[in-house]
Amino acid sequence: MRYEFRVTGRLSTPVSEAFPELAEVPAPQQTLLFGPVTDEAHLYGLLMRFQGMGLRVVEMRRLPD
Repeated sequence: MRYEFRVTGRLSTPVSEAFPELAEVPAPQQTLLFGPVTDEAHLYGLLMRFQGMGLRVVEMRRLPD
């Protein structure tokens, strides 16, 4: 499975490095992160990392395989 996460704002280098499995693309006033998600536990783990780092996920969607 592949997912895309849209978060508010630009990510600093340390925050970006907390998500090594995801590629990052800056967008106006947001950042897109996307990449493989192995299973549901991995997905929830990513969401918890976003929350723990104070990131606001404004959109999450599964990408076509």
